[in-house]
Amino acid sequence: MIDESFHLTPLDVRRYEFATQMRGYEKARVDQFREQVADELERLTRVNQELDAKAKGLAEQLKAFRDRDKALNDALVSAQQLRAEIREQADRESQLILREARAEGDKLLDQARAEIRKLQVEVDNLERVRRTYLLSLRTIAEKQLAEVEALAGAPPVGGAAATGADAANGAKAPKSETPARGSGSWLDQMVRE
Repeated sequence: MIDESFHLTPLDVRRYEFATQMRGYEKARVDQFREQVADELERLTRVNQELDAKAKGLAEQLKAFRDRDKALNDALVSAQQLRAEIREQADRESQLILREARAEGDKLLDQARAEIRKLQVEVDNLERVRRTYLLSLRTIAEKQLAEVEALAGAPPVGGAAATGADAANGAKAPKSETPARGSGSWLDQMVRE
């Protein structure tokens, strides 16, 4: 068992004086052994100091590594929390954008449907106008045709006796009030009406 209060240094070993007695130990050998013990104590003291310094350095490195490890763990936890928050925010923003896009799409669809209804009403009105126009055009054409047929079946104005005498005198035959069929003037008149 080693006494903790007892500290032996190389200097203590070198200065220690042994009492001499008769028939004691050989002084030169004791001095030589004392010198060897002092040298070994010096070496062990140096080694011990080096090991203490190394242990302190390693303890400081270990503390620094633990601090770095703690900082890295804290940074990792913060990064994970930030990633989760960013993901949640991105999800919220994407849902908002999706809702806005759907609302805009519904609005555009409603506008397109309203435009289609408006155009359908306009097409229906144009179809009614076309039918009315065709009906009036048919009525006019039938009226004109009836007049042409009536004139074709009626006797010439002035009778047959006037043809020879009038032709000799240079008289001209009276003009019909209805324009000729090929002239297209009856159609021009319809369009003007």
